[in-house]
Amino acid sequence: MRIIRFKDIKTFREEILNGGLEQFIVIQLDDRPYQLDDNYMQRMEGIASDADSTITYCNYREEHNGEVTLHPVIDYQFGSVRDDFDFGPLVMLNVADAIAASEDMEDFVEDAPDGGWYELRLNMSVGRTIAAVPEYLYTVSKIDFRKSGDKQHDYVNPRNAVYQSYMERIFTDFLIASGAMVHPRQVEKDSSDEGFPVEASIIIPVKNRVNTIKDAVESALMQETYFDYNVIVVDNSSTDGTREILASFNDPKLIVIDIKESENLGIGGCWNKAILSPMCGRFAVQLDSDDIYADKFTLKKIVDKFHRENCGMVVGSYMMTDFDLNPIPPGLIAHREWSDLNGANNALRINGFGAPRAFQTKLVRNILFPNVNYGEDYAMALRISRDYTVGRIYEPIYYCRRWSGNSDADLSIEKTNANNEYKDFIRSVELIARIRANMDLDSNSEIVD
Repeated sequence: MRIIRFKDIKTFREEILNGGLEQFIVIQLDDRPYQLDDNYMQRMEGIASDADSTITYCNYREEHNGEVTLHPVIDYQFGSVRDDFDFGPLVMLNVADAIAASEDMEDFVEDAPDGGWYELRLNMSVGRTIAAVPEYLYTVSKIDFRKSGDKQHDYVNPRNAVYQSYMERIFTDFLIASGAMVHPRQVEKDSSDEGFPVEASIIIPVKNRVNTIKDAVESALMQETYFDYNVIVVDNSSTDGTREILASFNDPKLIVIDIKESENLGIGGCWNKAILSPMCGRFAVQLDSDDIYADKFTLKKIVDKFHRENCGMVVGSYMMTDFDLNPIPPGLIAHREWSDLNGANNALRINGFGAPRAFQTKLVRNILFPNVNYGEDYAMALRISRDYTVGRIYEPIYYCRRWSGNSDADLSIEKTNANNEYKDFIRSVELIARIRANMDLDSNSEIVD
């Protein structure tokens, strides 16, 4: 069995078609030197044959200066459609499936920034088995030594704009073929729009953020608006002095909801406490406990956006800074890789929606956040964008501070995998729901006709 370096679809097809008959081929997705275990080929081919898998990949090791670390991979789900899914550098493909899936690609991906790999694996995934082998079968050289917090914004780097535009086009075509494209609408006003105690609530879930909570709350309380608002802090059993700092504020706009440890709430559960509170306003606006708003007009800009566009949610842009608010790379995160026009669809491809996020409270009360500490906001944003438009603010209205206390500053590969696996699960559910909703629309349309 051959191993070939994947460069582009045209070269890939030529190498396969000129190489004689073979059932499987292994492609190398990057240039890292590798060392196969003695049983790599036999084991991978045996599993691919037994499982009838179209794509087969496995755990691997990374080596640097004689030190070896394990790099497990995760299972491929229906919703594993993000373009940075980690297969590892070596992937086994069923040759017949690869030829069939790439048949109409050759003339259209000459300038593809990834050579067409993303489109090929999306095409190959439809209706076929993709097998992740939970065994370590080869070793590669480790070349990326960045912490997880430094890697997570690679996809929003302005230098990758061409890449992102291409990926969006490929993914949009995949959604159309899958019947999962959505066309969100504006939110209609009804009687439930009345009866809120204030126009907006800034919601801050917090647990043990004694170093940052004062800055966050002050940033929220300083907002200048033409409407009434409050600040709802949900303190999830802090024990480090956070509660004492909250008690030191003397402002009627500040509302603190104390959570008992026995309630077992994650960030999503804390959001639900605030959203379901009778003190919550018409619009619920996010502020993380270690971040701050860029100026005193942030809340006004968000609420004005809701009123102008009748959108289901609003997403802003933020500046990456250090603890002292000095800008750090990659700087402005505007999430231009998803847009007003196609954002509800393209957002399934990426790992984040931007910040700050704000929601129409009446919509969130009918959905509620999953009670988790990661991905709760992404799940809510996907669910709302299935039906309703998302307003975008592309100027920086939020400062996202990076420091050693960030929960995602330096995650292990196991934790990173768990986070990615959960978001893939969210995408799987959302994709199925969108396909079903479109099928119902088609059925109703046929009945009307």
